[in-house]
Amino acid sequence: MLFASYLFYGWWDWRFLSLILLSTIVDYFVGLKIHNNEKKSIRKAWLWVTVIFNVGLLGFFKYFNFFVDSWVDMFAMFGYNMQSTWTLRVILPIGISFYTFQTMSYSFDIYYEKLKPTRDFLSFAAFVSFFPQLVAGPIERASNLLSQITHKRTFSYHQSVSGLKLILWGLFKKVVIADSLGPMVDDIFANYHDYPASTLILGVTLFSFQVYGDFSGYSDIAIGTAKLFGIELMSNFKFPNFSRNVAEYWQRWHVSLSTWFRHYVYIPLGGSRVSKLKSVRNIIIIFLVSGFWHGANWTFIFWGAFHALAFIPVFLLGRNTIYKNSVVGENSFFPSLKEIGQVILTFGIVTFSRIFFRSESITDAFAFIRRIFSDFSYEAYHHPMGYRMIDYYILIAVFLVYEYRMRKDERSPFKFKSKVVRFVAYAIVILLMMLFYDDGVDRSFIYFQF
Repeated sequence: MLFASYLFYGWWDWRFLSLILLSTIVDYFVGLKIHNNEKKSIRKAWLWVTVIFNVGLLGFFKYFNFFVDSWVDMFAMFGYNMQSTWTLRVILPIGISFYTFQTMSYSFDIYYEKLKPTRDFLSFAAFVSFFPQLVAGPIERASNLLSQITHKRTFSYHQSVSGLKLILWGLFKKVVIADSLGPMVDDIFANYHDYPASTLILGVTLFSFQVYGDFSGYSDIAIGTAKLFGIELMSNFKFPNFSRNVAEYWQRWHVSLSTWFRHYVYIPLGGSRVSKLKSVRNIIIIFLVSGFWHGANWTFIFWGAFHALAFIPVFLLGRNTIYKNSVVGENSFFPSLKEIGQVILTFGIVTFSRIFFRSESITDAFAFIRRIFSDFSYEAYHHPMGYRMIDYYILIAVFLVYEYRMRKDERSPFKFKSKVVRFVAYAIVILLMMLFYDDGVDRSFIYFQF
């Protein structure tokens, strides 16, 4: 498993294997040092070793140029022109934001005495580099993934079939939803100054479905592939498009990251056990850090700040946990009118925030928004490759209806009692992938850049 994982990552660029190995060695020994010392000050000192090392590693490769450029821009505001001679041509290692967080969580859990360290270096290295989820998550905890790696596994036919179904569904979301919407999203965001508000709203709406299909599709493929090894990874997406407020959305979108920040940042800061004012401070911190985690660009920080502002009213009204254990239309197939309104409002808020997420710069983001609120003319959008737009609208509508049907179980995309219906569903999905596949489309996953 370790060999396969290193081969998988090294195939992209073998030089960056040294970073994974170094991160693995540091946290393996830090975990043992924390566990073997009873003195709190020494334990905390070793914890700071892993934080400084991993955040430093992440900071150098991901944020060094960002800080240098920001420093130069700040001086330029006061009339001082500085050359950004300190910027480096650094290649961002794929998945570095994911595996550094995964190794840090191991040391954190040992420090908080939620986990005992392993002395099996081979198994720990396999935990850090497990290839299905190495480059885009889910960000796993050692208590779940490492414990499965260290125990003997046996082949399970039903588990493997379940995994293959998830792989198929993930490929469908990636190829048919995300990749087919990509050219339109790229065209609209690249040429936003030429389009009216109607087209810009369409562009950011399509991006919402693109990024969901792309990222949740990868997660499904990763979870399904892990099942073939007899390993169960945590769910990373739980139908966030059907969320009834922003708090519920973050309980359903990129679950492994949001729970990571809650356990290792929000709760240590005091969480919601402190005063309302400090709780609001903690919320702002966690969303700003989350935005910064996504990339070295002010657009992501604004995106995080926007979500903080949207989350705070829900928190102050005490409605941040009311939908934690329920789904829209809990006791009936059709949602109520109130739920429909809540879902549309939440989707609108989240989609609007993605203008910052998708734009190349803050200037582009605000120019995009200004154009939405200034040019109210309508113009029918035409596909940049000449395809019929109605086909994509129908595709998204059918996709939403299908996901609504399976909203109570994200692990069972083809749950039909009839074997005939199930095989017809397989055939339709495969046929759609063949019809929508386009060699000219960039097929890289969006979250690989993070």
